[in-house]
Amino acid sequence: MPRMFLELASVSVHYHGSGVAARAAVDRATLALRKGEIGVLVGPSGCGKTSLLRAVAGLERCAQGRITMDGRELENAATGVHVPAEDRRIGMVFQDYALFPHLSVADNVGFGLQALPRAEKRDRVLQMLELVGLAHAAKRAPHQLSGGQQQRVALARALAPRPQLLLLDEPFSNLDVDLRERLAHEVRVILKDSGATALFVTHDQLEAFALGDLIGVMHRGRLEQWDTPYNLYHRPASRFVARFIGHGVFAPGRIVRGDAGPEVRTPVGALADMTECPLPEAYPGGECDVLLRADDIVHDDASPVKARIERKAFRGSEFLYTLRLASGEQLMAHVPSHHDHQLGEWIGIRAEVDHVVTFAREPA
Repeated sequence: MPRMFLELASVSVHYHGSGVAARAAVDRATLALRKGEIGVLVGPSGCGKTSLLRAVAGLERCAQGRITMDGRELENAATGVHVPAEDRRIGMVFQDYALFPHLSVADNVGFGLQALPRAEKRDRVLQMLELVGLAHAAKRAPHQLSGGQQQRVALARALAPRPQLLLLDEPFSNLDVDLRERLAHEVRVILKDSGATALFVTHDQLEAFALGDLIGVMHRGRLEQWDTPYNLYHRPASRFVARFIGHGVFAPGRIVRGDAGPEVRTPVGALADMTECPLPEAYPGGECDVLLRADDIVHDDASPVKARIERKAFRGSEFLYTLRLASGEQLMAHVPSHHDHQLGEWIGIRAEVDHVVTFAREPA
C-alpha cells in the first residue's frame, strides 16, 4: 500500500485576540492524503477549514500537532519546527484568482518560472496551457477571459513550478452555481492528469463531491469525519455530518430482535435485514433516532403509509418533497418530477433503506 504523502496529526491552530484567551480555530485535526489524491475540507463559514489550510501552507503556526509532507517534517509544535511558507514547495490558488492584469495569460502562467532557461520556460507554459485547455488564449489579457477561464489560468500558474502539494481556498466561490460544479469536474480531471496532490477548501458539498477522493467535514474547529464521499453520505460518523451532507431527517426508532435479526421500527415501518444495525442493547430500551434520507423514502401509491406534502422544490428531473406523517414526524423524499402533486395532498410512501444509520435519542 502506498505510504501517505501528506499527514496532519492532532493539529490545532489558536487565535489570540486582544485581552482574550487563545481560541481554537482548529482543534486536533488529523488527516492524510496519498500522492496524487485530492482532499476537500467542507463545512459552514467559520468552521476552521481555511485556518487548517493556512497551517498546511505555513501561513499559520500550529499550537499543537505535527505536519509532514513526503516524509519531511514541515511543522511540529512540540519541537518548534516550522518550515517557512516559501520553503514548503506548496502552490496556492485563491478565490480571487490574483492574476496580473498587465500580463498576458502566458506571462501569468510563467510568472513563477523566472529561474528556468527561456526555452524550457516557454515549453512549460505551453504544456500548462494545453493541460487546462487554454493554449489558444496564450496572448490574451486576463480580462478578455471568462471567470471560469481565469480560474483555469490561476490553476495553470500554480501547477507550473511543479509544487509538491496544491492548496485551493474556495477557488470557485466567485462563479455562478452551474459553472462552479462544471469547473469542479474539469479541475479534477486536470489535477488527475497532472498527477498533483491537492487539498481544497469549500463550503459547497456538491463541489466537494465533484472534486474529492477524500472529504473532511469540519464543525466548530473539529474535523468531524475524514472519509470517502460514499461513507460520508451512507455512514456519517456524527449527527452534524448526517445533517450537513445530503437531505434527510431524524425519525424516532426502536431496535428490536426480529425473527431474522435486529430490526428498527420506525414511523414508516420496520427496517429489516440490517447487517450494520446495532443490537437493541446499544441504546437504553433500544430507543434511537434513525437517519432517513430523501432517497430512502419512495413514493408508492399502494403503500398504506401516507404523508402530506408540506413543501416541494423543483429540481428538474425530480422534486424534493417535505412531507408530514399523520403522527407528526417530518420526512423528505426525492420524487420523479412527472409526479407533480399539490401542496397539502396526501401521498403513499415506503422506506427503502440500504444503510441504517442510528444515533442515541436526543432529549425532546
